[in-house]
Amino acid sequence: MSDRTATQPTLFSTEALSELSRAVHAWEEGPLAKTLQRQPERDDVFATSSQPVQRLYTPLDVAGLDYLRDLGFPGEYPFTRGVQPTMYRGRHWTMRQYAGFGTAEESNQKFRYLLSQGQTGISVAFDLPSQLGYDSDDPMAIAEVGQVGVAIDSLYDMETLFADIPLDRVSTSMTINAPAAVMLAMYVAAAEKQGISADKLNGTVQNDVLKEYVARGTYIFPPAPSVRLAADIMAFCAKEVPQWNTISVSGYHIRDAGSTAAQEVGFSFANACAYMDAALDRGLGVDEFAPRISWIFNTHNNFFEEIAKYRALRRLWARLLKERYGATDPRSMMLRTHTQTGGSTLMAQQPENNIVRAAIQSLAAVVGGVQSIALSCFDEALALPTDDAQRIALRTQQIIAHETGVTDTVDPIAGSYFVEHLTNELERQAQEYMDQIAKMGGSVAAIETGWMQAQIAEASWNYQREVDEHREIVVGVNDYREGDQQRPSIFSVDKRLVEHQLKRLEHHRRERDAARVEASLAVLKETCRGTGNLMPPILDAVRAYATLGEICGAMREIFGEYQPPTVI
Repeated sequence: MSDRTATQPTLFSTEALSELSRAVHAWEEGPLAKTLQRQPERDDVFATSSQPVQRLYTPLDVAGLDYLRDLGFPGEYPFTRGVQPTMYRGRHWTMRQYAGFGTAEESNQKFRYLLSQGQTGISVAFDLPSQLGYDSDDPMAIAEVGQVGVAIDSLYDMETLFADIPLDRVSTSMTINAPAAVMLAMYVAAAEKQGISADKLNGTVQNDVLKEYVARGTYIFPPAPSVRLAADIMAFCAKEVPQWNTISVSGYHIRDAGSTAAQEVGFSFANACAYMDAALDRGLGVDEFAPRISWIFNTHNNFFEEIAKYRALRRLWARLLKERYGATDPRSMMLRTHTQTGGSTLMAQQPENNIVRAAIQSLAAVVGGVQSIALSCFDEALALPTDDAQRIALRTQQIIAHETGVTDTVDPIAGSYFVEHLTNELERQAQEYMDQIAKMGGSVAAIETGWMQAQIAEASWNYQREVDEHREIVVGVNDYREGDQQRPSIFSVDKRLVEHQLKRLEHHRRERDAARVEASLAVLKETCRGTGNLMPPILDAVRAYATLGEICGAMREIFGEYQPPTVI
């Protein structure tokens, strides 16, 4: 990375800073000292998740700031102030509530309802068996079918999921990782059934399996073949599905697992480097795939830290792509991100408080300049969200967009000494984590040794200790508690839907061409043994109506399954 301490014109002269330093000292020795003697502050230490917070910020804290080098203009390198020149004055962010449950029929109804209420994109939640590559009738799956998302067993389910939703006119995000290649293939094939070619499709597949090893646990294969699959998707889509975001690198789940904001950025960026290095090894040029890398980050509770985080990560990404990877296309350096409000911040106690938490978090995301938002609904600490909870979450976004005025100017909080200092510090700390991981040999090595997992576990433990010791107040949990509270009505999945899904899968297996399925799976296994791109044989198997479990099972047979290290 470049030397940012080199002599550059700054916003503040040496003389002005010297004069200010003397004035600050006089204020500390005079009015401040008298006030503290009379009335001490609430705590000895104030801090964000990543750093202490000073009492006061002045130009002294951003003395080296160079406007053109460090901030620039919206829509221009280093994109600190946003990826579009007009940002929300042009159009608002995409409002994309996370949804899906039970069977494809029920989830299709939910999607069409949300679209009718003003949602501008679809975000698909898959059930745990689908996330782990199991069919609904697998013994490993039965208890979880349709419980936390929609069950997708085959192309038949994917066709049903998007029935009467024109896939050339809607942007679809799919939160799926280990089986991402299979779900993308099903989506492409479903579009074909609608008469829509792959080059007309717009959306995102998460496809970031490295964070699964450290944060969520919905992995299947070891890291090396998982990275291979990610790179195969990037290479395939560059030619066949050019408007598709081939990977959505996730800081979200790293943060929800307990990391700090700096770790969220540093670890997710290190993972992104692993995917990019794999794509380069395939012979792809950085400007071929980098413009289609998207992101999902977690907007947490500390308002100013979250604003600064989005500004810092855009600048860090731009510098990384330009200086390390030699990108020349501005779109490669332009980090575009979805965000979801923090799932780990949702509390089962006094769940209505979560409405306020999500509103403040989404406001921080908007001020920080994100491209799409999903609000975690207030009842999600208890169950899948109800229609009422989904509507409140969507209306929250619409109120921010239309009633607050925060969208009327670009990067409205720029120039705040506090925010600019936080931005600089978060970038510096994230870079330090990236440098540590690079010295270990990259993300795969840091994951295989358990180092990254241990760092997150320690940060999570530190936060929980502060809550337990009452140094961190969580309203309704460790303070401002009430007696017995009536919980809101919560959503539950009808068990009959599961029975329907199993019958449907049984019928599907009887009606398809079994010989065609077996032949397609044999080709897939042979490709797994070699070095060819896995997307074409996966797509052929999907078109033959091979199930998700059969396709992932074929790859399991060749690649094996990941066994995590013990982290103490």
